[in-house]
Amino acid sequence: MPVPTIPDRSEPQTAAGYLAIMSRAIFQAGVSWKAIAARWDAYERLFDGFDPSVVAGYDDLDIERILSDGGVMRTYKKVAATVDNAKTLLALEREYGDFRNYLRSFASYDQLAADLKKRFKFLGDLSVYYFLFRAGERVPQFEDWEKTVAGDHPRMREMVALARSQGYEG
Repeated sequence: MPVPTIPDRSEPQTAAGYLAIMSRAIFQAGVSWKAIAARWDAYERLFDGFDPSVVAGYDDLDIERILSDGGVMRTYKKVAATVDNAKTLLALEREYGDFRNYLRSFASYDQLAADLKKRFKFLGDLSVYYFLFRAGERVPQFEDWEKTVAGDHPRMREMVALARSQGYEG
């Protein structure tokens, strides 16, 4: 079965779902999406299904275990960021009652994007848009948003086009 390079949209029902989408955005940054997709089962296994209550408790030995497994790309900073991001996600869940409540507490995409980039590690303009889009949250029209971010973004364009072809209207 071929490995899809463009991930589908989903609406996470758990904190683990949000952490998985966020982490995928981070691990894909600067790397072929296909390369991460081909290894995604290993990421899910090594990060215990991205359960933030488990991942937040990881220590240096756990980070070393993940990096030495061989099933994932060995990027210490991104692995460590996933642990820190799990802690941040749990703190926001405690504060807002649910991570979705946090995401929907902002008046605009720009405010939410700025707060996500401030609170979470390795989230930049592209990964925030990717994360929110994939998680089913409201994002600006891609064609408008793309004009505000330097560079060309063919994979993001393809992901949005695929979602639109499947009935997404945003």
